[in-house]
Amino acid sequence: MPTFQFEAMDSRGEEVKETIEAASTEEAQALIRKKGYFVTKITEKSKRKKKKKRGGGKKKRGFVMGGVSSKKLTTFTRQLSTLQDAGLPVLRSLQILESQMKPSRLKYTLEDVVEDIESGLAMSEAFAKHPKVFDRLYVNMVKAGEAGGALEVILQRLADFKEKAQSLKRKVIGAMVYPVVVLMVASSILFFILYYIVPKFKTIFADFGLELPAMTQFLIDASTYVVDYWWTLPLIPFLVIVGIKLTRKFYWGRAIIDWIALRIPISGGLTRKVIVARTTRTLGTLVASGVPILECLIICRDTSNNFVFERAFQKVYDSIREGESIASPLRETRVVDEMVINMIDVGEETGDLDTMLFKVADVYDEEVDVAVESLVSLLEPLMVVILGLMVGFIVIALFLPLIKLLTELSG
Repeated sequence: MPTFQFEAMDSRGEEVKETIEAASTEEAQALIRKKGYFVTKITEKSKRKKKKKRGGGKKKRGFVMGGVSSKKLTTFTRQLSTLQDAGLPVLRSLQILESQMKPSRLKYTLEDVVEDIESGLAMSEAFAKHPKVFDRLYVNMVKAGEAGGALEVILQRLADFKEKAQSLKRKVIGAMVYPVVVLMVASSILFFILYYIVPKFKTIFADFGLELPAMTQFLIDASTYVVDYWWTLPLIPFLVIVGIKLTRKFYWGRAIIDWIALRIPISGGLTRKVIVARTTRTLGTLVASGVPILECLIICRDTSNNFVFERAFQKVYDSIREGESIASPLRETRVVDEMVINMIDVGEETGDLDTMLFKVADVYDEEVDVAVESLVSLLEPLMVVILGLMVGFIVIALFLPLIKLLTELSG
């Protein structure tokens, strides 16, 4: 009969570490509860099985680049949830999923996880050894599922959460496709005009010895720079991106950039809505899964990816440690609307915080949809106006000297 090692709390709140023999994990938990203990962790003790392989040692692994995409991890979580719901042991479920995968970062990670579980580690502990694949949120939810004996439910919630987060990300990226394509086409046309067309007019103006207007001279100078230093043009966006990333390495740099990002007209409001939708859904999922509230807030802080919201969650965390509620310190930070605070306040009063947080996330998901549609509708005429101004400037700058030349010749 298998032996289970467990950690639990007795009626006095003291930690107990013992072993017990039972036919299954569920039976072991039932026996432990009969003793008057509250289970916090339970794992089956087993000897590490060493598989003999031709040539000995570990199986050779191919070279893989990059990490694990959110889509692959979501699919894996959904499949693992289904296998757990069907009653398969955790180890067998992971072995099945690992064997079905093509060589990839996730497959090799699961091979290590299977070995760790065979050596006696819990699944959450094995996942925690691979933070680049399974983040803190993932590990803590799995840990809560193991402690509560409802791993399949937690995995299902985790899969739902990741699918909604992925959907939200796709909406925002999809909204940016149109302006980015238009900007690239416009930049290509502008480069062609400055590199090939304007130099021909420059030669004409030089032959006639015309005194050029300021607009024309500016266009000629820009064309000269493009012809002589065209190779520096791709470096400009690269240097801007690198500069922003380096600036964000510093505390003050992150604070300034993230503060500005939330206050840019139109896009700033969209950024705020996306962060609120993501963090409230994260918090609701963690609370519903039984993760301690302080750990929930730390995870939300670390996954918000914005300094302003990180500082707000830290303030809420400090206040809760002193015995306050979530709503009061969150209201003082002024990072979310009053509607969000009121719904969280109601959730705390009724003991239904996770449901209220999910409702807030659903509301903000809809607002993100509306904001994305509005942004696309606004960008279309804005891009047309910008392109019109660029073309108009070039045409006027090139024709002003020609009009001056025709006037002199007719005189």
